[in-house]
Amino acid sequence: MKELSIDLETYSDVDISKCGAYKYAESDNFEILLFGVSMDGSPVKVYDLACGDTVPEEILAALSNENITKWAFNAAFERICLSNWLKRHHPEHFFGYSIPEDPASKYLDPSSWKCTMIWSAYMGLPLSLEGVGAVLKLHDQKLKEGKDLIRYFCTPCKPTKANGGRTRNLPQHNGEKWILFKEYNRRDVEVEMEIKKRLAKYPVPDFLWDEYHLDQEINDRGIMLDMQVVENAIAFDEKSKSELMLSMQNITNLDNPNSVVQMKQWLSDQGVEMDSLGKKDVAQFVKNSDGNANGNITEALKLRLQLAKSSVKKYQAMQNAVCKDGRAHGMFQFYGANRSGRWAGRLIQLQNLPQNHMNDLSEARSIVKSGDYETLQLLYDDIPDTLSQLIRTAFIPRPGYKFIVSDFSAIEARVLAYLAGETWRSKVFAEGKDIYCASASQMFGVPVEKHGINSHLRQKGKIAELALGYGGSVGALISMGALDMGLPEEDLQPLVNAWRNSNPMITAFWWDVDRAVKTAIAKRIPTEVRGIKFFYKSGMLFIQLPSRRRLAYVKPRIGTNQFGGESVTYEGVGSAKKWDRIESYGPKFVENIVQAISRDILCYAMKTLRHCFIVGHVHDELIIECDPRVDLKVVCEQMGRSPDWMSDILLRADGYEAIFYKKD
Repeated sequence: MKELSIDLETYSDVDISKCGAYKYAESDNFEILLFGVSMDGSPVKVYDLACGDTVPEEILAALSNENITKWAFNAAFERICLSNWLKRHHPEHFFGYSIPEDPASKYLDPSSWKCTMIWSAYMGLPLSLEGVGAVLKLHDQKLKEGKDLIRYFCTPCKPTKANGGRTRNLPQHNGEKWILFKEYNRRDVEVEMEIKKRLAKYPVPDFLWDEYHLDQEINDRGIMLDMQVVENAIAFDEKSKSELMLSMQNITNLDNPNSVVQMKQWLSDQGVEMDSLGKKDVAQFVKNSDGNANGNITEALKLRLQLAKSSVKKYQAMQNAVCKDGRAHGMFQFYGANRSGRWAGRLIQLQNLPQNHMNDLSEARSIVKSGDYETLQLLYDDIPDTLSQLIRTAFIPRPGYKFIVSDFSAIEARVLAYLAGETWRSKVFAEGKDIYCASASQMFGVPVEKHGINSHLRQKGKIAELALGYGGSVGALISMGALDMGLPEEDLQPLVNAWRNSNPMITAFWWDVDRAVKTAIAKRIPTEVRGIKFFYKSGMLFIQLPSRRRLAYVKPRIGTNQFGGESVTYEGVGSAKKWDRIESYGPKFVENIVQAISRDILCYAMKTLRHCFIVGHVHDELIIECDPRVDLKVVCEQMGRSPDWMSDILLRADGYEAIFYKKD
């Protein structure tokens, strides 16, 4: 036997969509109902465990055998479920990995597992089995009845008179559905195997499987949560919201001042007409209001802003995700971002946590941890905002360890400058200078220092850097908050012009890439721009990066855009989360390329530091749980090493040590 193709149907009383696969599978009520498997491409056999079938010893032994490859679509689910199931029912066949102190050791070694979902994502295809089957137009599709069958057999049911008050549906409760469910399980394995055949001429490189296995190790390890902080924050938020609502009711005399309709009417009665009560509009009104003239109105809207803080949702996500070991597992989706191959966040979404700007973060955290609501109320005017800034601090290292948080300095700006050959920018990075000051200086032809001469221009340099690197114009500046920062609208187009004029190599790079993509598609010939290779093959556009990883674009073609110009379109998951035809052009492809290379550089750092306990990561940052004796400087030096495939790029990593996570 060389490989198994596996699909499981399971039951648990834990909601997997809220709590994740790790918590789902560790429930005392978790069980495997159906075990569908094919050995070396043979016909699929379904073992009906719910009705007394047993899985053969040969297959059980193969699950921990590193020489036998296990395939599944979203293989993480099967591996996690089988880890818990083997430990419970066949401990003689369970072998973990890593060292005993590593929480990852509780799971089957991912190194002998491969995932057709990751293969599909690498080819620019959807992340669902149904979606991939539809795009590839497979002869056998995933059975559409699946969702109803899963709802019926795999989740608790509501007790009713009609069902005799039961809380779960078993095979004997509907024999016809059970037969169909077994067929559904068989079909899933067959569809997964068909996907492998269809994609066989586009193999996933071994180095990418190695990255996937490292990702699985980090998810298996998880990250510890301070549940005292989490639970107190939820209780504090509830109490604070009640008090804020009461204060608003006292000011407005409304039954529900949180109601947009009621609040708009009240404002109208006070002589204030507002088209929207969105956070931005309310904040703008409060900022511009005359405190004395609009006393009650301003106060009511300030309270509304506080009520609108959604900080408690992150704490609730932590409460949902935390496992029996006090850690949140499965927070990172490998290849979750289709176009660049970056990770996507899951469950608590580490990628979009609020930042913290409090000087006394540690003190505020201690007050919440101790449960002293009165002191928090006394010291902090805005409790929802305080709780929001404390969200990161709920992530902690396990006892006896510390966090080292290390991140790259301006990684995308460095990669873009390197690729385009914008040498003045590379010189700024080499000399360790502030890129925002340097950019403003280049744009306006005067020296700019952060706290010195022409310092007022740094803000323009910063907003230009953040908004304009990928072909953005006035709209991008506005989206990035240029007007909110006080820049007049008439200054925006000159700012765009100044940035582009001072970055001619980057501007040229956008359109060189645009031409290379169009030539590769239209003429079916390989093209290359500054080491980035473009080629068309079997209805796909591929962009090969310096790391040898490829970005894939499905069914590309040349069309006409809304302005009458030539543009490239391809099929992919669009902004509405549906499979659609997406329009792109040079600067957008450059964004994909730069973000993809930045991702590869982070991945290189993760491999360099894989001997450390990496517990989390965000685009340019690693969170490491380590022994107090580990040297921060050494970690940053290791992280800042340039990969061999881009050895002359100038990287820098900075970091800090902490006993809880924060934005330093």
